[in-house]
Amino acid sequence: MNLKGRHFLTLKDYTPEEIAYLLELSADLKKKKKEGVLVDTLRGKNVALIFEKTSTRTRCSFEVAAHDLGMGTTYLDPKGSQIGKKESIADTAKVLGSMYEGIEYRGFGQEIVEELAKYAGVPVWNGLTNEYHPTQMLADMLTIQENFGRLKGIKLVYMGDARYNMGNSYMIACAKMGMDFVACAPKKYFPNEELVAQCQEYAKASGATITLTEDVMEGTKDADVICTDVWVSMGEPDEVWAERIKDLSPYKVTKEVMTNGKKETIFLHCLPSFHDLNTGIGKEMGERFGLKDMEVTDEVFQSEQSKVFQEAENRMHTIKAVMAATLGA
Repeated sequence: MNLKGRHFLTLKDYTPEEIAYLLELSADLKKKKKEGVLVDTLRGKNVALIFEKTSTRTRCSFEVAAHDLGMGTTYLDPKGSQIGKKESIADTAKVLGSMYEGIEYRGFGQEIVEELAKYAGVPVWNGLTNEYHPTQMLADMLTIQENFGRLKGIKLVYMGDARYNMGNSYMIACAKMGMDFVACAPKKYFPNEELVAQCQEYAKASGATITLTEDVMEGTKDADVICTDVWVSMGEPDEVWAERIKDLSPYKVTKEVMTNGKKETIFLHCLPSFHDLNTGIGKEMGERFGLKDMEVTDEVFQSEQSKVFQEAENRMHTIKAVMAATLGA
């Protein structure tokens, strides 16, 4: 399958066969990495990594993956780029496209990465926007495949705020790959109707199902995968914390919730996670709201059902596959 020159902005742009190919390539690259087999087939190429939102996993994944492929990287943090401030997005894209073979963007609106892709003249990869997180989806799908040996027919439940990048992207990935997707959240936190309708069309072709429910026990019954994310995203104002905690506390992933799934149910989280008070923000939220955890209990996070660190490692292998495929390694 030839994906050379393609952008990677949202899984809406990829067919189920193309997604399956990227997962197959990811698994192969992971195996080679474990065996110490070099895959530095992109020597002499360079990629620019634009991070308007910082990240541990995404940055490390892109840098290690690029290095393994033989490429150089330039990291541009929120202060290291004039994108959208002193220089337009289109101008930035043209400049970077003339110097680099690929560009990663992690930041705010999807329209920014779409505009970069329009003008760059080289593959552009979405490391996260407010609306979509496609590289995370490949990592999660690979993790599910490794644990269950398949994707088709797997029931995946996303708990919490399903309106933004993670909820949207899980729904798209499940609909494309023939999985049963459940958004388990208060009604006002459901994905937008237009995207739901689009995913229902994907589901008709793949045999997937899409369910939106406010009922935790009904939504998680017989789940294969239960996943969640932080309740307040980067860049959102502090004042939303109180509202989110009030609205979403009933949708915390607890041992009871996990037990309502199957015996072999796994837990996923894109990280970082507020499962204890051992972070600055976690400590502050604990003091302000009397909490000891938020979206998931420490009991679940530390359990054998939790595959979050396998999932985190898979970010690197799947990002490597995306770069290798779109740059023609």
